[in-house]
Amino acid sequence: MRIALGILYDGAAFCGWQSQPHGKTVQDALERALREFACVPLATVVAGRTDTGVHGLGQVVHFDTDLDRTAFSWVRGTNAFLPPTVAVQWAQPMPDAFHARFSAFERTYYYVLYVHPVRSPMLTGRAGWIHTPLDVDAMRAAAGCLIGEHDFSAFRSSECQAKTPVKHLYQIDIRPQGDFIHFRFRANAFLHHMVRNLMGCLVAVGRGRYPAAWLADVLAGRDRTRAAPTFMPDGLYLARVGYPDEFAVPAPHTGSVPWSAVWADDDPPRDLRAS
Repeated sequence: MRIALGILYDGAAFCGWQSQPHGKTVQDALERALREFACVPLATVVAGRTDTGVHGLGQVVHFDTDLDRTAFSWVRGTNAFLPPTVAVQWAQPMPDAFHARFSAFERTYYYVLYVHPVRSPMLTGRAGWIHTPLDVDAMRAAAGCLIGEHDFSAFRSSECQAKTPVKHLYQIDIRPQGDFIHFRFRANAFLHHMVRNLMGCLVAVGRGRYPAAWLADVLAGRDRTRAAPTFMPDGLYLARVGYPDEFAVPAPHTGSVPWSAVWADDDPPRDLRAS
């Protein structure tokens, strides 16, 4: 039997998703909890491997098991052995055709940026921070250059293991709200550090260091050294993973995260693959 789980986690508490020998990752915490509950090892497959400090609102995993447990028991039982920084939101039996990574047709990330002369200790690990005002219109103009299917080599890390740098970026939305600027990125998939590298470039444009057209030149150049430095991970959230309707994957429960309401007017999102 194949079981899918929806996972919510505080990335500040972990060294990323993927299992490491030191065991301080989200995957390690989840698989330890599953082993305690199921009394057998269970190997998980994840939709998207997040980096150190990156949070998960709508992460999805699957695993295969011969155990006959209800969906509710997978949620309650696994959560009983998880640290307070991770929670299983839902569990659902899936057909064998479902794959947490390869069945997904899109990923959505949020970035929350606090814009204020003084950093807030209350937002440490929850939001990025910059002390200077940003030109939102300039950032929106720059973001428009990135929409579509492109070679995003200029925005991938040197450690990226993706088979191809070509991705389809469906949407970048930028919404100011008080002392915050909220960003939303939607694509079929993302390269390693891609969103943080895009954020670094957008912020550089917003600060007036470069004109909006500069970002199109960086994209076309396919040279990471021409782009801005990688932005901090603190405000980055894997918000949602999109799957075909046939799998009926539940929407993430994001009510506990106040700024997720910024995008509530378009949630669940449209399928943008044909756009």
